[in-house]
Amino acid sequence: MTMSSRLTDITEADIAAERERNPGVFGAPLGERLYAWMAWGGTTALTGYCLYRFGFLSGDFLHGVSKFGDTVVGQMFPPEGYENLPIFLKAIGETVAMAFLGTLLGAFWALPLSFLASKNMMRSRPVQFGTRRFADLLRSFDYLIWALIFVRAVGLGPLAGIMAIAIVETGTFIKLYSEAIENLDRKQIDGVTSLGGNWMHRIWFGVLPQVLPMMLSNTLYMFEHNVRSASILGIVGAGGIGFLLGDRLRAYELREACLIIILIIITVYAIDYLSKFLREQLIGDHKRREPIDDAVQI
Repeated sequence: MTMSSRLTDITEADIAAERERNPGVFGAPLGERLYAWMAWGGTTALTGYCLYRFGFLSGDFLHGVSKFGDTVVGQMFPPEGYENLPIFLKAIGETVAMAFLGTLLGAFWALPLSFLASKNMMRSRPVQFGTRRFADLLRSFDYLIWALIFVRAVGLGPLAGIMAIAIVETGTFIKLYSEAIENLDRKQIDGVTSLGGNWMHRIWFGVLPQVLPMMLSNTLYMFEHNVRSASILGIVGAGGIGFLLGDRLRAYELREACLIIILIIITVYAIDYLSKFLREQLIGDHKRREPIDDAVQI
């Protein structure tokens, strides 16, 4: 069968002959199919076992879902406690301040360390490897674990929450910043070097202009994420709105807890919008999203 054959001229015999000569074109080899079947079968079996092991397939789970809807949700609405709204808003402001300071401190500490963790910036492999493992250590523990440690060290209050966020974000930012540095284009750095620039010139004019937009975008996103995290840290005594939320939940004041949750959601929405606006203004993200002139109109 030649390439010039028309579709109407192709018979079942031609297809069978081509299938025999080129079996890989019509389907994956038997070994690949067996591997795919084993992977899908193993994943399905593991999922089914986990659902059974943790009670998703039992009647207790269905009973708990119905009980959750009837009691918990039914007792939370409509929200109450509007007379305490000034106290709640003050605690929300404290929570946002905790997230802001924790994120800022984490970014400040991580920026110089990210150069030590980058393969293309640090020639000493032990230093680069040790900095990476140090970052892994910092972010291996959740915010709540660090908050409990700092509550024991510095006492109750927002300072423990700020330090917990700063420690975790230092490790996170070291990883994110170093990966951005490792993916930069060497041509700009080589251009600065060819003009006689020293190490500081290469960093200032060759590295930062390329990686700063990505660093700012990651920092703004983590600030948004830390607002949610700071809302929970108060439950373990680290200040903020989480302390009031935990207090209302323990006292079964579910309607006031519902009002606090609504305030947290509104705050997260506002931070998300502000973060998007700042990202567009600082790194020009809105220009990349503008439609192309010759784009297909649907």
